[in-house]
Amino acid sequence: MAKNVAVIIQEDPRKTHRPVEALRIALGLSAGSHMTTVVLLGEAARLLGDETDDILDIEILEKYLPAIKQLEIQFIVPHMIDQVVIQDDFLVKRENNETIRSFVQSMDCTLVF
Repeated sequence: MAKNVAVIIQEDPRKTHRPVEALRIALGLSAGSHMTTVVLLGEAARLLGDETDDILDIEILEKYLPAIKQLEIQFIVPHMIDQVVIQDDFLVKRENNETIRSFVQSMDCTLVF
């Protein structure tokens, strides 16, 4: 049975491999029947940014980004003053913290990285 799944990524991809691995997991969930949305908090928004040179596992990330675009995986990022410039070809919504909190609470399953 298909579930609504949120994958929350809050770690800095410049300091740990976990954010790239979390995106790989989200891609796998999206390829099946699950409705998957990725929530990028803090520095995790760099995964979709123009400046990716300092991201750990960048070669793995670059391998999966085309499939993420093709499957039109939805992303939510918080409104922030110091926003990371995100590439235009991703489905990204900017929301306030309360809207993000309500969205996550409405999910059938949430994975946090």
